[in-house]
Amino acid sequence: MPYYVYRIHSERQLEYVDAKDGYRDAKALVRELRAQHAPHDPTGVRLVFAKTTGEAERLLSMPRDERVVGED
Repeated sequence: MPYYVYRIHSERQLEYVDAKDGYRDAKALVRELRAQHAPHDPTGVRLVFAKTTGEAERLLSMPRDERVVGED
């Protein structure tokens, strides 16, 4: 399964950038895109592991649960 790289614009609009077979190649691309990113620009870059672009977009569109750091 490939690693998909997406730009995430405001209002959760997804823009497909590229797909890489290896994690290292995908992570290097994400780092390069984030380094070119202007600090005031709200666009983000995300990496997702999925079978298809449709599944990748579905995973990126789902709201994420808040992390629980420790027990209460």
